[in-house]
Amino acid sequence: MTSRAPRRDAVENRAGILDAARHALANDPYASVDVIARSAGLSRRTLYGHFDDREALIRELIANGAQRFNTIAASIDDPDPRIALARLASRLWQEAAHVQVAAALALDEAHLADTAEALAPLRRTVADLVRRGQDDGSLRSDLPAPTVARLIEEMARTVVSRTDAANTGAENLAVRSVLSIAGLSWRETDDLLASHSELVGAEKP
Repeated sequence: MTSRAPRRDAVENRAGILDAARHALANDPYASVDVIARSAGLSRRTLYGHFDDREALIRELIANGAQRFNTIAASIDDPDPRIALARLASRLWQEAAHVQVAAALALDEAHLADTAEALAPLRRTVADLVRRGQDDGSLRSDLPAPTVARLIEEMARTVVSRTDAANTGAENLAVRSVLSIAGLSWRETDDLLASHSELVGAEKP
């Protein structure tokens, strides 16, 4: 017996709940299920028909956001690992800046396990770029690649959760921080960004 596809109104309700949750959490990171349901124009009972509880809703938001981040990571194809890391940092920052509160929720301690699993493809991309840079001598090799990749991840977590997205220098800070952890000096970073001005402020794919 084949399972039926979800009804169109059910799919639309679920999408509406997720969209309402993004906006509600942007205004208040502790927004309740009642607030989210009202924002979606639905009853609390209808919301619970789609999600078991608030945590299930947040996990779905994390999974959706992670899919977008993983897609960005898969689009980075620069042969130079330094440029690839800078471009990745820039594009991820642009994406995270639009949903900063939701991104911060995804990166808090309570959701780190879910986030780590959802972002596995992105994490592999960062680790692979670090290994490539170590192999060709363009990135630091005094630490194992997984350690450098983890340091980059922790730095990104701090920048997303602590930096004001409206700050015009935030993207530049994110890119420079990634390159610094990867082993570039500030002068080398200056030269790289000067010769590739599209890296900071580049349009999203």
